[in-house]
Amino acid sequence: MAAITVPQAWVGPSTTRQRVMGIVFLFLAFSIWWLFGRTASGEQVTVFNLTPGASTVIVPDWQLPTLSTLYVLAMVSAVLGGVQLARGFGRWTNRVLGLVAGLFIFGFLVWAAAGKSLNLAGLINTSLSRAVPLTLGALSGVLCERAGVVNIAIEGMMLTGAMVGSLVGSVTHSLWLGLLGAILSGLLLSLIHGVLSIKYKTNQIISGTVINILATGMTSYISAKFLQHYEQLNNPGIFPQWPIPVLSRIPLLGPLLFDNNMFVYAMFLLLAVIHVGLFFTRWGLRLRSVGEHPKAADTLGINVFRTRYMAVMLGGMMAGFAGGYFTLGSVGRFDEVMTAGRGFISLAAMIFGNWTPFGSFGAGLLFGFADSLASKLAILGVRIPSEFLLMAPYVATMVVLAGVVGRGQMPAADGVAYEKE
Repeated sequence: MAAITVPQAWVGPSTTRQRVMGIVFLFLAFSIWWLFGRTASGEQVTVFNLTPGASTVIVPDWQLPTLSTLYVLAMVSAVLGGVQLARGFGRWTNRVLGLVAGLFIFGFLVWAAAGKSLNLAGLINTSLSRAVPLTLGALSGVLCERAGVVNIAIEGMMLTGAMVGSLVGSVTHSLWLGLLGAILSGLLLSLIHGVLSIKYKTNQIISGTVINILATGMTSYISAKFLQHYEQLNNPGIFPQWPIPVLSRIPLLGPLLFDNNMFVYAMFLLLAVIHVGLFFTRWGLRLRSVGEHPKAADTLGINVFRTRYMAVMLGGMMAGFAGGYFTLGSVGRFDEVMTAGRGFISLAAMIFGNWTPFGSFGAGLLFGFADSLASKLAILGVRIPSEFLLMAPYVATMVVLAGVVGRGQMPAADGVAYEKE
């Protein structure tokens, strides 16, 4: 009698991902319970200060029993992990992952500030400020890569924008003219990148690397030769805080969102404009079609070369604007290599945000939070190397690229030179 083979249930990618995500949720729950809860005591209280340092709107402190809070966070994360393993959350999985990750981060803060006080509002405010250049740089990358041009020259454009902004602002005694100079310097470098990449079809990675090297050498030379010896050429000042009447008086949210300098407001405005422009206008549809299938776009009458030039130029202006933040919105002077690789971090934020404006902002906020938290932990005396915190967003980016939490969808023709037939 012939043996009957019973077919095994096929485990597809969605089922495997469901299990992996469930295990991740449970691992984070276990980490909250064992790593944080094991070292906390029942008598400890965590105090979160909800009033930013310079704010006149006083918000009462938030006091939490450390151990009980950690156990509640671990229990909620474990329940979500169990549900994910049992049946999954479907299209809500990534949102639930964000929730569990947020619970883990909050648990870490509760543990780190156990028996102490942490200015949570100040931490969020600093995170937002440090996210500004990263978000603007990521928007530069979104504009370029949505049109099919890889732009790793963001770092060089930001660095040049910072130097030119400081120099022009100091000479003209005008912050606005300095900012205009920063934007135009980014535009100039983007034209070089565009001509090399689009007209001469140079490898876009090599073209961007050349611009980065050029910008680093040029700005370092000008700084060492002139800016360090003539203080009047490197003292532009910074844009002041602009509190919005009434809104800035809202407890907690007012000082965080409505009492900032011009760059923060510009970032939110540009986020909305670029999002609407890319996904809800004919111009955005044409730009995205050039980045996805340039040959089909050309067949429909879209000028591929002109569209790519426009996108690269807009991206260069955005990167120059981001560079202006360092000298005109934060430090008030130019120092050599002061961008410190934030152009490359912006690219990571763009990838983490799946080549979308608001996704890039969320990623930039995450990177800014890690940067801000690293300095706060040193004040709290937590015995964790700050490098581990700074490393975490990059690990998360690699996880995204690996497709664990949903594979990022880069434009199909990104980095591919177009040959018109």
